[in-house]
Amino acid sequence: MAEDGEGIIRAQGLVKRFGKLTAVDGLDISVSKGEIYGFLGPNGAGKTTTVRMLTTMELPDEGRVWIDGYDTKTEFIKARRCVGVIQQQNSLDKDLTVRENIIHHALMQNLSLKESKKRMKELSDIMELNDRMGSKVETLSGGWKKRVAIVCSLIHNPDILFMDEPTTGLDTQSRNLLWKMIRNINRKGTTIFLTTHYIFEAESLCDRVGIINKGKLIAEGTPEELKERVGNFALVATAPDGNESITYYKDMDTAKKASLDLPHDNSISIRPTNLEDVFLELTGRKI
Repeated sequence: MAEDGEGIIRAQGLVKRFGKLTAVDGLDISVSKGEIYGFLGPNGAGKTTTVRMLTTMELPDEGRVWIDGYDTKTEFIKARRCVGVIQQQNSLDKDLTVRENIIHHALMQNLSLKESKKRMKELSDIMELNDRMGSKVETLSGGWKKRVAIVCSLIHNPDILFMDEPTTGLDTQSRNLLWKMIRNINRKGTTIFLTTHYIFEAESLCDRVGIINKGKLIAEGTPEELKERVGNFALVATAPDGNESITYYKDMDTAKKASLDLPHDNSISIRPTNLEDVFLELTGRKI
C-alpha cells in the first residue's frame, strides 16, 4: 500500500471471473497522488482487467474501488470525471481531423466549446500537435495518433491518467518522446497508472511498481526495493552448449567468490541486477 494509506487510487479485495477463470483474485492496491505507478505482469496475468475495473469500465465480482475518494459502485460518474484513459487500441475516429476528434472528446466531457478550444490549445502546445490539427487521423503514424489520444484523454483535466501499454508498437524515437511527455504531465500534478510489457520502461519511469501474476499482486515497491529483494548483483554463467544460469547476490564480493566455484569452461559475467531479473524470478522464466 502507498505510504499515505489513502491513495488517490485504491482497490480492496478485487475479484473478476470469466466463467471458471478467475482473472483477478483478491487484489489490493493503493497509489498515492502524484505517483507514476507501473503495473507489470505476463500476458493473461490480469493487467487490463484490473485497469478496466479501476476505470469503471468493468464492475468487479467482489471488492471495492475508490477513485479520489469516490466509490466506483455508488459514485461512478464522479469517479469517471477524475480519470483519463489511454487504452491499447485508440478510440479516435479515423475519418475526422485531429482538431475534430479533440473537440468531440471535449464536448463528451461536458466542456463548453470555449473551454474546449482553450484546453485544446494548451495541450496541443505541450504535445507539439499544432501543425497536425487539420490532418485526418487515418493519415497519422502510430506515434502521432498516440499524442492525439493523450490530448483527448487529458482534455477535461483529470487528476489521474490510466495508460494501458501506451508505447506498444511505437518506434524508439516515438517511445522516448512519449516518456518525456509522461514525465511532463506528471510534473504538472497528474497521477499516472501505467501498464507495460517493457520492463525497462517501468524501471525508467515509475516511482513504484506492482507485479501481478495469475490475478494476484505478488510484489510491490520502488524499482530499487524490488531489485534488492532478489539481490543487487547477478552472476551469469554460460556453459559451452549455450545454456545460461543466473544467480543473485547481495554484493559484488560475494558474487566474485561464488564465480570461483563454477566450471572453468563456463563464460562468466557479473552485472547489476535489473527489474527484468526481478520480473522473471517472480513470474517464471518459461511461458
